[in-house]
Amino acid sequence: MSVLIRHFFAVLLHLGALGLVILGVLDSSFLFLPVGNDLLLIALVARHHGQFLVYVLAASIGSVVGVLLLDLVCRKGGEEGLKKMMTPKRLVYLKKHMQRHSRIALIISCLAPPPFPFTAIVAAASALQYPRLRLLGVVFGARVVRFSLVGLAAIWLNREILRIANSQQFAWFMEGFTALCVIGSIASIIRWVRLSRSQSRRRAAA
Repeated sequence: MSVLIRHFFAVLLHLGALGLVILGVLDSSFLFLPVGNDLLLIALVARHHGQFLVYVLAASIGSVVGVLLLDLVCRKGGEEGLKKMMTPKRLVYLKKHMQRHSRIALIISCLAPPPFPFTAIVAAASALQYPRLRLLGVVFGARVVRFSLVGLAAIWLNREILRIANSQQFAWFMEGFTALCVIGSIASIIRWVRLSRSQSRRRAAA
């Protein structure tokens, strides 16, 4: 399985900006790929500095499309759907903060690295009916800032990044990262399938 994931990332690297869009959609919707977009962006910018802006916009657009897919599911499920996605304690915490500081919570979730619960924040915003266009606008703006910082770091640390990428330690990290992505993605897909089935049964009963 790890070989397949590495091959998948190699294909995305070959696709360039389109690969960032694809990975952004997957990472921001139903799969679990922590820092996957960051790693791909770093690899691309380190190789092609002149495409910096294109890569930043591609990663940001992919993330927005992923959030839109997530929004379409969670907005219909509403608060009842949230109860099936998270513990009661986390739900109460998110409701409290989303009702008071929705925009700030979204911006922080877009800028912060894992394990900050980006998907949970977006799902809560959608389920609690935060305006869709405003949600997508906030995500796009914050993601542009984050990916710009990541891209600039790749340019600044260009040689060091290439040295790290060729090290044995990085290979071990990627093995662990691949396993984490596979396990997390399977769990995420199961959760969304259950939520979708629950919504379908509720609509049929109505």
